[in-house]
Amino acid sequence: MALPWLESLPVWGATTTEVFPKRFAVLFMGNGINGNHWWAKGSGAELKLSKTLEPLEPLKKKINVINGLFNQPAVGKGIHPGQTGNLLSGMPLQKGAIARAGITMDQVLARQVGKDTPLSSLVLACEQPMTGYHETNFSLAYSSHISWYSADSPAPNEVYPSLAFDCLFENRGSLRNQSVLDRIKDRAGSLRGQISSTDKAKLDEYLTGVREVEKRVEGMRKDKVKADACAQDSGRPAFTMERPRNGLPEDVRDHTRLMCDIVALAFQTDKTRIASLLLCRDLSSLYYPFLQVREGHHSASHDDLSDGYERISRFHLSQMAYLAKRLDAMPEGAGTVLDNSCVMFLSNMWSGWKHDNMKLPVVMAGGLGGTLKTGRALDYLYSGDDNRKVCSLYLSLMDRMGVKLDRFGDADTRLANL
Repeated sequence: MALPWLESLPVWGATTTEVFPKRFAVLFMGNGINGNHWWAKGSGAELKLSKTLEPLEPLKKKINVINGLFNQPAVGKGIHPGQTGNLLSGMPLQKGAIARAGITMDQVLARQVGKDTPLSSLVLACEQPMTGYHETNFSLAYSSHISWYSADSPAPNEVYPSLAFDCLFENRGSLRNQSVLDRIKDRAGSLRGQISSTDKAKLDEYLTGVREVEKRVEGMRKDKVKADACAQDSGRPAFTMERPRNGLPEDVRDHTRLMCDIVALAFQTDKTRIASLLLCRDLSSLYYPFLQVREGHHSASHDDLSDGYERISRFHLSQMAYLAKRLDAMPEGAGTVLDNSCVMFLSNMWSGWKHDNMKLPVVMAGGLGGTLKTGRALDYLYSGDDNRKVCSLYLSLMDRMGVKLDRFGDADTRLANL
């Protein structure tokens, strides 16, 4: 475990000028949003947010809502997997038996930024991947993975919170039965004698936060053990079974919230600075009884202007808001961890009914160490197709993360006015 920023104890080699790490996280929701309730107007304190974006109201000075960007290589290439597999790469997709996409921008960052952390990146999902092919002859791997190591290798999604937590804190073998806090208790006690009273309170809050997540993970670890035993008895892999028999939380709210907590801990403990979280995949089969929606996610998206689908859209956007608030509650120098991060939420299309991806819903939180202006509604819809490429946004973000490329995907220019 790395230390959070403590004012009485310089970290990350800080001397006269404090330099904090920059982090990037992307959260994905498949099948689009309710377009009637996704908009923003104005800037700063006067920024007005739509019904779906209301969860971001407390952070509106630290967000950017971006309208009109599109992923040109995915337009007119077929619905669903053809609109998803290159969302973060902007590379043409290959049809047929062999999946071929392109390295995604999060993994480009991981290759460079990830050299400084124990984990190059964290790749999480709240839904199991699909296998086989779509009717458009695109592999369903494109619908199931937004992060790709290379053109022919998607990054495996970790769907089990207990395994994600274990990876984060190197819980192997018998260590799974010992709290991570017990393992660092002596060092934490020694540290308390070296820091100010204010930092002691901050350290205690930090360790308490880790323990709270650890307790929730312990319950889910037991569920996974039961699922594995059940799967062995039935002679089938656990991932082929439905919730909760597969060991995943039955309530999607528990799953998404815990995955966001794990990303927050990963950034705070500096285990990694790059993360992706697939909240629900393209062609998602998640159900939302707590939202009073009877249909599964994909079916509900075909009535994307309904009140029910608006509630689904707002639920997933609220996970991004939750993660951003967690990061904003973590002090770091004169600001917060969120101030040194960028959390991006996006989907593979705008309208699920039309399968329309001529523009994409994009919202970001955080200022990347002061390199990114925030508190704005930016509209590129009528700027011309060459000036509204989502890959231009990626080039701009990678610049701010210290990764300079001449070209990425279909873009060789940065996004104007970002």
